[in-house]
Amino acid sequence: MRDEYDFSKAKRAKDIPALARIQKENANKERITIRLDAEVLAWFRDQVKGGGNYQTLINEALRAHVSGANGRLERTLRKVVREELRAAHM
Repeated sequence: MRDEYDFSKAKRAKDIPALARIQKENANKERITIRLDAEVLAWFRDQVKGGGNYQTLINEALRAHVSGANGRLERTLRKVVREELRAAHM
């Protein structure tokens, strides 16, 4: 490692087509940390073997669920929370 680097001739990501495309694709996305069951994650990873991105697949599955849920997501979340609270009190 050097003490200093010269970035005077560096290009901005927006000036490099591949990096600009990635930035544009991720403009409306937010980085989070989420804990998923190992089996669920393995299933999504298996679905994209041979090409694709399992995170994109998870996002698409969530988007499809939310767009077609019409309140079912809230009911499902409430049911899961109730079950977890019940299990915690036993």
